[in-house]
Amino acid sequence: MTRHIEYARLHNFRDVGGYPTEDGLQVRWRRLYRSDSLHWLADDDLDRFHALGVRTVIDLRHPEEVERRGRAPHGPRYHNLSVEHRGWNFEQYDPEAGIARFFADRYREVTQDGSGEIRQALEVIADADNAPVVVHCAAGKDRTGVLTALVLRLLGVSEENVIADYALTGLATPRAIAFWRQRNPGEPLPWPGFGQAPADAMRLFLTELGSVRDYCMTTLGVSETLTNALRGHLLKNPVIQPIQG
Repeated sequence: MTRHIEYARLHNFRDVGGYPTEDGLQVRWRRLYRSDSLHWLADDDLDRFHALGVRTVIDLRHPEEVERRGRAPHGPRYHNLSVEHRGWNFEQYDPEAGIARFFADRYREVTQDGSGEIRQALEVIADADNAPVVVHCAAGKDRTGVLTALVLRLLGVSEENVIADYALTGLATPRAIAFWRQRNPGEPLPWPGFGQAPADAMRLFLTELGSVRDYCMTTLGVSETLTNALRGHLLKNPVIQPIQG
């Protein structure tokens, strides 16, 4: 199966299936995707997107971003759940602490401020009738990375695989930067670490958050019923491939 799905104008569209869980199961392919903003879809890209049979889109951007940039194509069910309630203040960026520290702090703010929207997103993803689901923000890295990490950890995917999945965004960074420069010729990149997804950012975030299950149960009020529903349609027994002689 293919994790990265190529588009002309999207740079970070990925299937989050295939990861093993700590109890011996596997995340199903073609049930949950993560992406940068779907408002870029057009022409052949749009045809390729529709071919996936996506039923539901969760857009984590601010309503103002949606108004300014546009939204996903009509057709799939659409939920605009803005998980980020404070803008990024780059005066808080400490070059000595590094960009991973800055990102991890912003991700923790998302889990503090956006708990209601995160819970709603988990409820949408846990409903099998909504699948396949695409979760996206602007770059498919920060807000999308936080929600995807929470889902994968609830499913029982190891922390190291969650971190590795987050860091795969780095493969899209050169294209994303080139695309930005094309639209903003001669301008400096808008902020430190633009497009970067250092593994240490997700590692710091998960370490300081602690148990994802406890966070979801205590802070979000997620029930065992929801967790079981999530696992019920997103996990399967792994297929054992025959050994080739």
